Amino acid sequence: MSDYKPRILVIDDEPQIHRFLGPALDAAGYEPVRADTATEGLREIARKPPDAVVLDLGLPDMDGKDALAKARAFYEGPIIILSARDRETEKIDALDLGADDYVEKPFGVGELLARLRVALRHRLQDQGAEPIVTSGDLTIDLVKRLITRAGEVIRLSPREYDLLAQLVRGSGKVVTHKQLLTAVWGPAHEHDVQYLRVFVGQLRQKVEPDPSAPALILTEPGVGYRWMGG
Repeated sequence: MSDYKPRILVIDDEPQIHRFLGPALDAAGYEPVRADTATEGLREIARKPPDAVVLDLGLPDMDGKDALAKARAFYEGPIIILSARDRETEKIDALDLGADDYVEKPFGVGELLARLRVALRHRLQDQGAEPIVTSGDLTIDLVKRLITRAGEVIRLSPREYDLLAQLVRGSGKVVTHKQLLTAVWGPAHEHDVQYLRVFVGQLRQKVEPDPSAPALILTEPGVGYRWMGG
């Protein structure tokens, strides 16, 4: 059995955050690493890249979004934003800059740990390049571009498939409107949110067990969508 504990770098200038989050991470099987400033955090990422980063936006020496952009220039691991800024534009900006998720202060440690587990699992799936995703009797084969439910083929248009593939590849993460529109329709359509909603509605009709109560494609109001199908 391996004794390896994933290293989680927490970049936050509030001592109380480190006081309760450090022991919680340790109890959950992680090795917490503390940084009180963006400069200190970026230096630590460069020195010994952690398995994941929890990054506050309100840091004393640098705006957290600037720190996020700098980190993404050389770090590919999960970054979860932790912030008291609850405006939708802040969330969208952070996610578009490369954050894996966004947790608002005040927060429950259980919620943060759950988001962290999802982010780490997603990163491992990326490394393993898992081509087949299953959720109940729904199977998505990303290599064959084949979607089935209980063995029956679900027919999707090319755009619907591309949209589903983008969501599935970001499993558990919020994928912003801009990210989806740019990836599926191109940069010229990055603001066509209503167009995206129509396609998501069509997709839900085909893949959700109950389209009136979506459980696979969840809406993050004003921000984007999250695939929860595994």
